[in-house]
Amino acid sequence: MKKALPLIITGCFAAGLAHGADLLGVYRDAVAYDAQFAAARATLAAGQEKLPQGRSGLLPTIGLSASTTWNEVDSTRRVNGATAVNTQYNNNGWTVQLTQPLFRWQNWVSYTQAELAVAQAEAQFVAARQDLIVRVAQAYFDILLAQDTLATAKAQKIAITEQLESAKRNFEVGTTTITDTHEAQARFDLTSAQEIAADNDLAVKRQALRSLIGKEPEGLKNLRNGVQLAGPQPADIGKWVELAESGGATVLIYQALQEIAQREVEKQRAGHYPTLDLVATRGRSSATNSTTLGVGSDSNSSTIGVQLAIPLFAGGATVSKDREAVALKEKAAADLDNARRTAALNARQAYLGVSSGLAQVKAYEAAITSSQSAVDSNKLGYEVGVRINIDVLNAQSQLFDTRQKLAKARLDTLGALLKLKAAAGTLGEEDVAAINALLD
Repeated sequence: MKKALPLIITGCFAAGLAHGADLLGVYRDAVAYDAQFAAARATLAAGQEKLPQGRSGLLPTIGLSASTTWNEVDSTRRVNGATAVNTQYNNNGWTVQLTQPLFRWQNWVSYTQAELAVAQAEAQFVAARQDLIVRVAQAYFDILLAQDTLATAKAQKIAITEQLESAKRNFEVGTTTITDTHEAQARFDLTSAQEIAADNDLAVKRQALRSLIGKEPEGLKNLRNGVQLAGPQPADIGKWVELAESGGATVLIYQALQEIAQREVEKQRAGHYPTLDLVATRGRSSATNSTTLGVGSDSNSSTIGVQLAIPLFAGGATVSKDREAVALKEKAAADLDNARRTAALNARQAYLGVSSGLAQVKAYEAAITSSQSAVDSNKLGYEVGVRINIDVLNAQSQLFDTRQKLAKARLDTLGALLKLKAAAGTLGEEDVAAINALLD
């Protein structure tokens, strides 16, 4: 009888956790399906087009224009009398013009800004991928925890049922009062309600993961029994904070934005600078024979030269844009400082979460051993009459609660580890694979 409870618990947990999908497979499904990540992928593709757009300002532009015009002219000649003349002819022409910027400083600055814009887009995509990993892992862990909660409720219900039947038998033979039966019945009803709530919560958590992967998750693999969780490496919170402040994805995004804002100041000030372009044209024009004069013409022309433009006054717009760019540069610098501070805070919180989680796991593992001993002792004491039914029920509840808290502590620790690496900007698919190796 003493060994029945652990067997019941193990059986209930195994029943809800059959072989099925693992974390790595679920993550790859989310990469292909998640709408938020698909939007990030499209945003990256759009951002990468900034570079050819910026480069275009340094390259020549070529344009072709052509025209055809029908002309009809009525005129009067006054030579030895008035003579009316009607002239009809057609003009045709085309012109090709090439313009190569020789000195346009704002165009060069725009090109450097485009390079930074691509770096920003890539950092945003890295942040989106890391966010996807965290969201998928959290949804996966939520299901595992909900499964454990449901399995705990079922196992507890089975154990209470046994205790209820024992209390009824003892009451029938007169060794206990009806109070023991009522206590066990009340605990049974409470556990039944908890089982219903746990089953509903599991359904909700499954739908949350379904929204990420596009299909119903079935049979997710759980952590192996007795799995040992490793702490963060390096085991120095200061180094993780340094990594977050310098390499966090959000920090890199705002760092690129700040550099773009600095270039914008230079770009707006270039509005005071002269510009110099090389301009070359090639054209042809022709006119058909006049219906009255019988004269037509054809001409070809080619030109090449440089064109200098010096801005003198633009109504104060250039100066105003300069001041605006300076203010936006200060804003970008403040945003970068805030991003670094936020990344450092997130790294500290996640590191402490991992450290605290590991300590909790050890404490709960020890608590399970003592709680199991308490259950065995109280059941034996109840059988010999030195313990009452409520003592057994309380000991059982403590054991189940401790098991559930241990499962939660393990999953929370893994989640905090992922968040720590995300804060430091080092989170990748290899970290998902590392956790996936802990699953059974």
